[in-house]
Amino acid sequence: MSWTTPAELKTQLRRLWERGELLRDDDPAQPRFPLRLALRTPGSTELVARFESVRAWIAEISGLAQLRIEWREINHRVLGVQRVPRSVWVDDRQSALALIGKRGEAARYDALVAATRKQQPQLLPWLARRPLQALALTENFERLLGVVAWIVRHPRPGVYLRQVDVSGVHSKLIEAHRAVLSEWLDLVLPAEAICAEHSGSAQFARRYGFLDKPARIRFRLLDPNLALLPGATCPDVTLDAASFARLKAPIRCVFITENETNFLAFPPLERAIVVFGAGYGWEALGKARWLDRCALYYWGDIDTHGFAILDRLREHFPRVVSLLMDRATLLAHEASWGEEADPFVHDLARLTQAERALYDELRDNRIRKGLRLEQERIGFGWMSAAISRLVDDD
Repeated sequence: MSWTTPAELKTQLRRLWERGELLRDDDPAQPRFPLRLALRTPGSTELVARFESVRAWIAEISGLAQLRIEWREINHRVLGVQRVPRSVWVDDRQSALALIGKRGEAARYDALVAATRKQQPQLLPWLARRPLQALALTENFERLLGVVAWIVRHPRPGVYLRQVDVSGVHSKLIEAHRAVLSEWLDLVLPAEAICAEHSGSAQFARRYGFLDKPARIRFRLLDPNLALLPGATCPDVTLDAASFARLKAPIRCVFITENETNFLAFPPLERAIVVFGAGYGWEALGKARWLDRCALYYWGDIDTHGFAILDRLREHFPRVVSLLMDRATLLAHEASWGEEADPFVHDLARLTQAERALYDELRDNRIRKGLRLEQERIGFGWMSAAISRLVDDD
């Protein structure tokens, strides 16, 4: 049967619901209701051939009390005058909501709008744009409004999120809703209360003037003759970035590796440390300007992202030298090659000529598609020999 079923009529309204249309206020210039629904109806031939089916179909459509039906009369030579639906209409929002069982949710949304109008009317445009997201926040909506009110009263407060003092609110609630709170705060706060250079959920604290969890830098002392801590030989140390930036030690050589096993197994070396790398996040390390007087080496994976990370590190330390990220190392470990699932393909301006040549081979798949060599797959003897050559050259 090709005639429109009651389920299909409801589906048309559910699509409007899923787009938020049934929750948004009507545009006076283009009112949504009365709304005509698409309807496929039986023709005169079907009326005769499938008379009982047509009657049953008409009964089903007529049984939807929320619809208004426009009828047409067919004067059939066998059956006489018969009435068949010409079109169906939903006259108002409440009828549409009742037909798809959404009156309760719509009432909750209306309550959210009322609360917002009373407490933070600047957020009403956000609710109009994202009504279903607002509904999904129902359980915590009033608490989040409370957070916004607190920040409006205390712009750029210089405290931790844990110190936001709102009834029923804890820091985990704020952290879990940083994305929506960012959208709200951008609407209600003056421009001077927002640090626009920071964006995204991860930079929520800095954007709105909260204290952020301090970035930490982990390093190992490689020289057993340097007593950084009493009684500890080659300690594994983690410092906040500010403390690391103030570190005073006779260090002349710094290695950075992205792999923890390599970090832990790095061989001893006079007046040297090894830093456990931070991927693309070099801002914290960049505060330690004493590194400028050191020989600085970066050891990452031989893949496109490894070279992209190296390129980013050189924003802060232009003299950093790549370690074991060369063609000879790659070809010597063919048995350990892996595959890079999502290669980086943009141009990198801070690579040396040799690095750029290998990077181009990798991103252009000239050796093998998606080729990568992870740093932990490089032989320990090969790595130790490379370190020894550095010491000899120095």
